Amino acid sequence: MINKKLSEIAALSGGRLSHEQYEDVMIHGVETDTRKLSGGTLFVPLSGERFDGLEFVGDALKQGASAAFWPESRELPAIEGALILVDDPLLALQRLAANYLEERNVRVVGITGSNGKTTTKDMVAGLLRAKYQVHKTSGNYNNHIGLPLTILQMPEQTDILVLEMGMSGRGEIELLAGIAKPEVAVITNIGDAHMLQLGSREEIARAKLEIVSGLQDHGLLVYNGDEPLIAQVLNEKATIQPADMKHYRFGFEPTNDDYATGIMLNARGTIFTTTSTEDGSYFIPLLGQHNVSNAMAAMAVARYYGVAEEDIRQQLRDLEVTGMRTEVVTGVTGLTIINDAYNASPTAVRAALQLFDQMSGFRQKAVVLGDMLELGPDEVNLHRSIGHEFREKKIDYLYTYGPLAAEIAAAASEHFLAGRVRAFDDKGQLASELCSILSPRDIVMVKGSRGMRLEEVVRSLRETAL
Repeated sequence: MINKKLSEIAALSGGRLSHEQYEDVMIHGVETDTRKLSGGTLFVPLSGERFDGLEFVGDALKQGASAAFWPESRELPAIEGALILVDDPLLALQRLAANYLEERNVRVVGITGSNGKTTTKDMVAGLLRAKYQVHKTSGNYNNHIGLPLTILQMPEQTDILVLEMGMSGRGEIELLAGIAKPEVAVITNIGDAHMLQLGSREEIARAKLEIVSGLQDHGLLVYNGDEPLIAQVLNEKATIQPADMKHYRFGFEPTNDDYATGIMLNARGTIFTTTSTEDGSYFIPLLGQHNVSNAMAAMAVARYYGVAEEDIRQQLRDLEVTGMRTEVVTGVTGLTIINDAYNASPTAVRAALQLFDQMSGFRQKAVVLGDMLELGPDEVNLHRSIGHEFREKKIDYLYTYGPLAAEIAAAASEHFLAGRVRAFDDKGQLASELCSILSPRDIVMVKGSRGMRLEEVVRSLRETAL
């Protein structure tokens, strides 16, 4: 966590003190939320369409904050306490983080992609911890506010910082990469999330490739070689790249630097081998081919930083990842539930269905799908296309929640026996009806966009005695 005099904070953020008497005040952390303030904290007042953080500066100082940013274009408030006058509080926060990170000389791994960012971030951090002190993005701190805060919260002894970089439009990854200046950049894949904002997969690829604009000279780009759009955009003249950038491709095609040669699922996770396997196989406590892809990306980063092969194997075995991402949980009477309710896009849903289709040893298999949000004008057809994915799947029941997911149900109904596909607009009713047909020997997969909050269905399934 940042630990500096207020005069140093002012210099790093490009600001100046309102009163010199506060220059030796020590700052031990940075917060944008008044509910999290403590002594020694710098409060950053952010503003949005519905709120003005400047209105809370006085309260923040009374609640224990030691200082706050204040825009120099605004009249000084009649309040007691230290202020740093800046051009804009958000820009000052980003500038403070960038300069502090450069001063600390910590090595940085940046991770982006349409799907798998968080799981890959957790994997990279887990593998690197075999050799280094690692700090990583927590929760959803992967945007223009969360990433600077993650940098400023890293412990003093941090060797490597693992940063997840999210986006909803062009220019956002470029901003984050410019702040973090990673030594290694990872692109997990190019999917169809954010089609609403960007309009095409090509534009999504261009947005993700913005990460290389901040990559250090001689840095390493690790990317999914099965996705031709990445190589295509890399070759475009408009793509800004560092000098002597190194490439490492992973995936399932033999043209990659590392590719999977064998995958086997069991009730606890996935066993796999790759061309880089020196001796034996790897196990991850996660299900699915897509998680093997994430693991190969993490393994490439770990090898770049000199983590021993046996440590890689052990760390993968002991992996802990953020919840609601292909998380296997068990109901009170033994029902197996795959909780994949954190997010959804057509690419991610297809991968999840492929995984679920491969799972065997259960009496019945049921799928719960929610709306896939932010897909743009073609959202209805994209949902219907998922419905047709059930044509060749060995799945017994499909229940959907939401108006768009109802399109999945409509398209899928011809591939099921009568009465086995149902669309709901009430999560409680869905869970109740589903529980009435399930037994402890069954398995259910739940997947939908974050806004659908299908973890509520997962909770009901876990807590209901069948």
